[in-house]
Amino acid sequence: MKTVELAKKYHDYVISMRREFHQNPEASMEEYNTSKRIKEELEKMGVEYRGIAGTGVIATIKGAHPGKCIALRGDIDALAVVEETGKDYASKNPGLMHACGHDTHAAMLLGAVKVLNEMKDEIYGTVKFFFQPGEEVGKGARKMVEEGALEGVDSAMGIHIASMLPVGTINAEAGPRMAAADKFKITITGKGGHGSAPHQCVDAVVVGGATIMNLQSIVSRELTPLQPAVVTIGSIHSGTRFNVIAPTAVLEGTVRYYDPEYFKTISAAIERIAKCTAEAYRAEAVVEYENAVKPTINDEECAKLAQETAAKIVGAEKVVMVGPETGGEDFSEFSSIVPGVMTKLGAGNPEKGACYPHHHGKFEVDEDAFVYGVAYYSQYALDYLNKNKTL
Repeated sequence: MKTVELAKKYHDYVISMRREFHQNPEASMEEYNTSKRIKEELEKMGVEYRGIAGTGVIATIKGAHPGKCIALRGDIDALAVVEETGKDYASKNPGLMHACGHDTHAAMLLGAVKVLNEMKDEIYGTVKFFFQPGEEVGKGARKMVEEGALEGVDSAMGIHIASMLPVGTINAEAGPRMAAADKFKITITGKGGHGSAPHQCVDAVVVGGATIMNLQSIVSRELTPLQPAVVTIGSIHSGTRFNVIAPTAVLEGTVRYYDPEYFKTISAAIERIAKCTAEAYRAEAVVEYENAVKPTINDEECAKLAQETAAKIVGAEKVVMVGPETGGEDFSEFSSIVPGVMTKLGAGNPEKGACYPHHHGKFEVDEDAFVYGVAYYSQYALDYLNKNKTL
């Protein structure tokens, strides 16, 4: 298959770019050098591009034949993680690391640009390459959409590298894949005073504790057990001394779900429980609630095509099913507007140290996976455009 052969041809290039990106990680929405280097590589290839969302880049290849437009997405930001791999291409930026594989996404997407740039005569339509900033903070994709990234785009496809899947495997499934990621903050205001005189006070710590316990009933008693959801309090801040009753308490947490309707249901429940609990203790509560990331729900037709394409690349027996996750992914900003599919590329190999989970200081991937990733990006674009040829 031509895409596989070309992916092999550019394998060393992709490895080189990945290691360069890995050595120079940048925080979300601050990927200035990464963006600059992507643009420089596109210029060398003679590929049209434009900047977007501050540090994002969209490259465009127009095929020799008219047709639909498919967007291929790769995120480019790093994490606030201290690298522990000991690799000679380890992060040069203290406290920052590509611990989720976005360096590989950017490099593989550049590889796909090279492949499809050589195959323009075989392309029926247009391929756009979304080098997306700020995935880790859930801002990049939304900003790109606001600035018109999806204008003229008919569908979107993304790949996420996966250290927990064996190298040489690909996952693509229809339906919910990643959960929505909401965040909330509850500020409780009571009345402070001396720890020896609680009757003169309204203890914000007690109110906070009661609120945390009452919130646990949302999932267990207000939502159907047939539809997963998570309500987690991850942060509690209150008090200054052992003998002082705290006047305020701040609780922060996250909510995860697949059903988009749960945004209204759960946010309303948190608001009600927080305020009513506070009132029962003679305190007040203010709730701030926002959706950071929508649920990622793969389109059925796109997922079917992604499975067929994956079988061409790695063989049908290596197309694996893994089920949905409750982590968040802002690819959903694209796939909630146009039909899309988020896939996973296996890159795990314990013999090469590629066995640590994402966001770990020793996170690593088997670079042999890049051939499959570049070919998969490229072949999916061709397959989608060929399937949807305009007559």
